[in-house]
Amino acid sequence: MTLRNHSTILEFSLFGLYADPHVQALLFVLFLGIYIMTLLGNLLMLLVFRENFHLQTPMYFFLSHLSFLDFCFSSATVPMLLKNLLSQKKTISVGGCLAQVFFVFEAGGTETCLLSVMAYDRYVAICHPLLYGQMMSNQLCKGLVWGSWGLGFLDAFINILLTMNFDFCGNKSIPHYSCDLPSLFPLSCSDVSTNFAVLLCSSILHGMGTCFLIIYSYIPIVSTILNISSSLGRSKAFSTCSSHLAVVLLFYGSAFLHYLMPVSGSPLELIFSVQYSIITPLVNPLIYSVKNNEVKAAMKRTLRKYLQYIR
Repeated sequence: MTLRNHSTILEFSLFGLYADPHVQALLFVLFLGIYIMTLLGNLLMLLVFRENFHLQTPMYFFLSHLSFLDFCFSSATVPMLLKNLLSQKKTISVGGCLAQVFFVFEAGGTETCLLSVMAYDRYVAICHPLLYGQMMSNQLCKGLVWGSWGLGFLDAFINILLTMNFDFCGNKSIPHYSCDLPSLFPLSCSDVSTNFAVLLCSSILHGMGTCFLIIYSYIPIVSTILNISSSLGRSKAFSTCSSHLAVVLLFYGSAFLHYLMPVSGSPLELIFSVQYSIITPLVNPLIYSVKNNEVKAAMKRTLRKYLQYIR
């Protein structure tokens, strides 16, 4: 597929987290550190799940895909941000911009589906513990994961396919540090009503739909936990959901705040965007490694094992 009717504008100017050179240098160091920690944290989680066979259960299978998604999500935006922080010419080509939008859509859409799948996994584990192995079969788990990837890809593909017909002309400045689909609408000379309607429908179906599935899964979970007689049993049951709940609240909360804000390049909008696309992929592995004793113990064993090889 080739881009067409983009002869007027071949690249966009990205403006957002930029000020004087000294502030840019500080921001570069800050975001480079965050990006390195994000990559190392999520890669370490993937290594831990691979090396510890007792963690190869449905919950950790889903969590390994979440770590890989966070790795991809961060890599879709942060490298370009770092490049522009060091460059005088803060630009991105039209093709590069559309590619960035696609990968952000794909990673974000897949993550919403995966979080709803993980909610269903917690529902089966707490509400039907005796049938867990039967209900969460290996075949079903793989189908749910690849279905999540497929829905994320389909959502991104449809929106990008329509966007590739845009005629960009006139203003070429994006008041942001990365390309985002809503920020491209004001730059188009074409009629964007269809694109806006498709984006709105896909966001409602994908975002609100998965959010509803998560809430629907947690209603019987909460009811089951409250009916447990012992406080120790309630605490243990809730601890199996607390990490997932924290990730869900962080991801959906920052996503809603980010996409509900008007595209203006205001400081508040940029803060929500940074939280959604940069901070969330960093925090997710920390939440699971801090709140899950099994993951903490497996991480210590894995680190000891590989540190011995280094020595």
